[in-house]
Amino acid sequence: MKFASIKSLALSAVLVALPAFAQTLPDIGFKSVGRGRPLAASVYDQKGEVGPNWIREFGQRYDPAKPFPLNGYKPDGLPKNYKPLPRDIFTSPDFYADKALWMDPRYYRCNSPQATEYQRGILSQPALNVKEDKDSPWGHCELGVPRESIVSPYGFKTAQEHYEALQKETQGRGGPSVYTYANFPNAEWNGVYERPARAAASQQNWYWGRHTQIPTVLSVLTPEYQQRMVQEVYHQMRGNALWPSTFCWPEGFMRRWYPAAVWEHYVIATPDLVHVQAGVARNFLQDIYVGRQFKMDDVAKGGVPRLGAAVPRWYGETVGFWDKDVLITWTSNVQGWKSHSEFEFSSKLQSVEIYTPIRENGKFIGLNHEAILYDEDALAVPVRIVRNFHKINNYTDAAETPYAFIECVQTIFNVDGHNSPLTPGSKVDYEMPDMYNRPWAKIWEENFEQGMSKPEVDEDLFKFDKP
Repeated sequence: MKFASIKSLALSAVLVALPAFAQTLPDIGFKSVGRGRPLAASVYDQKGEVGPNWIREFGQRYDPAKPFPLNGYKPDGLPKNYKPLPRDIFTSPDFYADKALWMDPRYYRCNSPQATEYQRGILSQPALNVKEDKDSPWGHCELGVPRESIVSPYGFKTAQEHYEALQKETQGRGGPSVYTYANFPNAEWNGVYERPARAAASQQNWYWGRHTQIPTVLSVLTPEYQQRMVQEVYHQMRGNALWPSTFCWPEGFMRRWYPAAVWEHYVIATPDLVHVQAGVARNFLQDIYVGRQFKMDDVAKGGVPRLGAAVPRWYGETVGFWDKDVLITWTSNVQGWKSHSEFEFSSKLQSVEIYTPIRENGKFIGLNHEAILYDEDALAVPVRIVRNFHKINNYTDAAETPYAFIECVQTIFNVDGHNSPLTPGSKVDYEMPDMYNRPWAKIWEENFEQGMSKPEVDEDLFKFDKP
C-alpha cells in the first residue's frame, strides 16, 4: 500500500481551496461543438448523499466505540412521506417478475448504487441489528442527481462522429498542433495526481454512485442492460456479491472512474504518446497514441475501430490529437465487462475524452478530464463523466514513492456461489469460467436464481463479443 506524503497532502489541501478547482469545467474561451459544456447539475449541488452509507471507508471494520452514521432510515423509522412498496428487492423472491417496479426508487429502498456494495455485509453489521434482509435500511428518496446531468449534452450519436467534429473544429482553429520534444508545452503534465478518495472537492461525480438513485442510472440503459444491472443490484443487496478482483479477474475499462479501484494517477506526457496509469485493485493503463488513425476495415461488418488485431483489449486502444495544450482522445476496441454497483458495458463501448489543463494565475495545477461514453448495446443515450485531477508531485520530488505494480495471487474461489478463502492444500471442484460470457451471471443463475422467471431470450444477446 502506498500513501501520499505529508507534503502531498498539504499541497492538495491548498489546491482544493484554489478558485480554479471550484468550477466543474474550466473556461476554454469559446463555445465548442463537443467539449467544455457546463454540467446541468453537479453532485456538489446535492443536499447530501443518497445513502445509506454506514461504511465510509472500504475495508474499515466496525468499531462499537466509533459507529458510522447510517445516513438513512431503518424500516421502522421512515419519514411519513415514504410509502414502502408491498414487495421490493429485499423481500422479492424473483426480481425478474418485478420489472414493472424497477424504475421506482422505493423498489431499492432508495439505496444509491454505491450503497449496494455496503449492503453486502448487512446481516453482520452490529450497529444496525439487522436480522433478515427485510429489515435492511433505506436511503433518502428525496435526493439524487437528475438524469440531465448524466446524459451527454452534445447530441452526437457515435464516438466517431464526436471525435471527427472536434477534429474539424480544431482544424478551424489552426490545428491540430504537432510538437517535437524541443517545443512541447505540456511537459508540466508529468507527475502524480491526487487519488480520488482524497480529492472529494474535484473528482467526485455521478459514476461514484453516492448521489444517484438506481432508476436514474437504469434510465440511460437499454432494456437488456437494465436487466443486467438489476441482477447485479439484487445479488449485491442479498449477499451474493461477485467482485472481479476477488478472483483476480480483470476490473475492466469503466473502473478507471471508481475511487475504490484506483489511487494516485501517474501521467507521462510526450508529443507522440501520453501514458496514464493508476491502480490499487488492479493496474489501470491508458496509452494515447497522438496522431495515429484507427483501422476502420471491420466496422462495416459489425466490428469496431482499432489499432492492432481484431481482439478487444481490457482498456481499449486510444488515439488522440493536440489542440494547443488540450489533448482530445478517442478510445475503441474495449472488452465488454462489468463494474459492480454500476452498469455492465459491451465490447461496443467507446469514449471521447478531453484532458484540459487547469491553471491558477498562469500556473499549471491540474487536469480537467471530461469523458463522453458511447455504447450502442448498453447505453440508450451517450453519458458524460467529468472530474478534475490535482497534481501533487513531480517525479523528481524526493517524497514521491514509485508506483507499486499490482500482481494478484488468487486465494478466494467460488464454492457453490460463495466467495470462499482457501488455505494451501485445500482441494475443491473447480469449473473453469467462460471469461467472455458473463461468468458472474452464470454463478448467480445456477446457485441463487432457481425458480425465477428469467425471460427467454436468444443466448447470443447476452454474450460479449469474443475475440
